[in-house]
Amino acid sequence: MSHYVDGFLLPVPKRKLAAYRKMAALAAKVWRDHGALDYKECVGDDLKIAFALSFPKGIRTKPGETVVFSWILYKSRAHRDRVNAKVMKDPRLAAMCGGKDMPFDVKRMMYGGFKVFVSM
Repeated sequence: MSHYVDGFLLPVPKRKLAAYRKMAALAAKVWRDHGALDYKECVGDDLKIAFALSFPKGIRTKPGETVVFSWILYKSRAHRDRVNAKVMKDPRLAAMCGGKDMPFDVKRMMYGGFKVFVSM
């Protein structure tokens, strides 16, 4: 079975990591409730990379920010589209998004959908 992944990369102020974690935990529940197979949120740990473009340089983190890398796993792109349609209508998501209390800069978030190419 081939899978499909939505991937995210976002800058989060370190002082707002607790608020982001709370929001991410609710988001994980919403996506899983609507059928996502897996949901992961990972905070940067080893980001001082010399041999390649590091995530902090690529996303242009500001002083005091770190990088969060996350992904959501689906059965297929069609499955992703069905799950996301339900998620976007979920009132729990609407309650956490928007406004000035977002714990990260939405305009600097990077996102994409990916076909799984290799899986072991």
